[in-house]
Amino acid sequence: MVNIIIDNGAYTVKTGVQKGPPRIVTNAVIRSKGDKAIYFGHEFERCNDYSSLHYRLPLEKGYIVDWDAQKAIWDGIFSAEMFNVDTTQASLLLTEPYFNLPNIQDVYDQFVFEEYEFQSYFRCTPASLIPHGTLFKRPRERKPECCIVVDSGFSFTHIVPIMENRVAWNAVKRVDVGGKLLTNQLKELVSYRQWNMMDETFIVNDVKEKCCFVSQDFKRDLEICRTDATRNSIVQDYILPDLSRNQKGRVRAPDDARLDTDQVLIMNNERFVVPEILFRPDDIGLEQMGLASTIAHVISLLPEDLQGMFWANIGLIGGNTKLPGFRERLLQELQPLAPMDNEVVVYESIDPVLEPYRSALQFNFTRHAVTRAEYQEMGSEASRRKFESVNQPHVVASANDGSPDNDGSPEPAGKNINRGKKVTDEKGASGPAKTSTTVKATRTASVRHSTREATSRRK
Repeated sequence: MVNIIIDNGAYTVKTGVQKGPPRIVTNAVIRSKGDKAIYFGHEFERCNDYSSLHYRLPLEKGYIVDWDAQKAIWDGIFSAEMFNVDTTQASLLLTEPYFNLPNIQDVYDQFVFEEYEFQSYFRCTPASLIPHGTLFKRPRERKPECCIVVDSGFSFTHIVPIMENRVAWNAVKRVDVGGKLLTNQLKELVSYRQWNMMDETFIVNDVKEKCCFVSQDFKRDLEICRTDATRNSIVQDYILPDLSRNQKGRVRAPDDARLDTDQVLIMNNERFVVPEILFRPDDIGLEQMGLASTIAHVISLLPEDLQGMFWANIGLIGGNTKLPGFRERLLQELQPLAPMDNEVVVYESIDPVLEPYRSALQFNFTRHAVTRAEYQEMGSEASRRKFESVNQPHVVASANDGSPDNDGSPEPAGKNINRGKKVTDEKGASGPAKTSTTVKATRTASVRHSTREATSRRK
């Protein structure tokens, strides 16, 4: 039986047959105004005109909202043009968004078993696959039992603590900054300052990937760009695509002669101002903590005796972590936030986009999969029971008040890190960061006192 792995991201689908080479497919239905053609997922590789592309995205804000578009992309993956798989004789591993809604999970089950008729399938989040891979593996050392996975993707950036290969769901937090927001911010900047690029999502995204970096000293780099806007160590020229010559966009090399026909986009402080939003969301009005403060807040929600292990095992996945300088800047900001006796170690992958897929290759998911017979007997309840038994949330205690959070939901408010900012949990609730230790302690003491008085009266 063939095992298929689909890491279904909001921007790309990382897919392949187990023990086979992976393929990265654009997760969108794209209409090109230039050649007047429509491309479904893998067909986008045949596109030659990247100007004014219109994207129809199956996922919006992390959740599948257009099942027709998603099915068309999955159909192409299973077709003879890619893997030529008979789904009725195959098993599937499929990733889903963090805190996926139960109604959407039921539709996943229906598509897998009723539309494609897979023999069995397993559904999980990308971060839950990482402990099975090699991101934290070091020579002559055991894999850590506790780790933090920072998944910075297309829609959001999630900080996911994992204990003994299971996600501690009540400590998972989200920063509402992802690759899509960064691309849109860059579009607005260059459209206001130079060329109108508001309809050129593909080109601006390519500019972001080739030119942007994370600054190690934001004020210093900003001053360098301000003193000499055209001749400094940061400025770069990006030559826009020339569709008449079928020439793709590229960064101009120092010895590359500039032609009169070239349309040049000058990238100055835009190169590092846009990625800075990951670390300073309040620069654009988002009332949230930055990435480093959110990681420290997540660790503070975990058992105190294990927090040192989490500080020493922080892994990076997702496309945004490929930005040059990302790991160094994050480590630089985390060290002042960590306790003095804790070592801070940040692990980066050779290819953070494919890391969940490569981890899935080393995970024997068929042992935990739901079979078609089980689904026909119990419906989506079979998936719910089996996947919850594998990914059962850990009950962890808050570092501040010592009380267990056993409802499986994220903390609605921050603790004592970065006061004045708001912490947005996965369900959208937000509130000012504050502590409640004194209130809970007083309330507990008064309850005990009342109980003693009632007992003495009865006596």
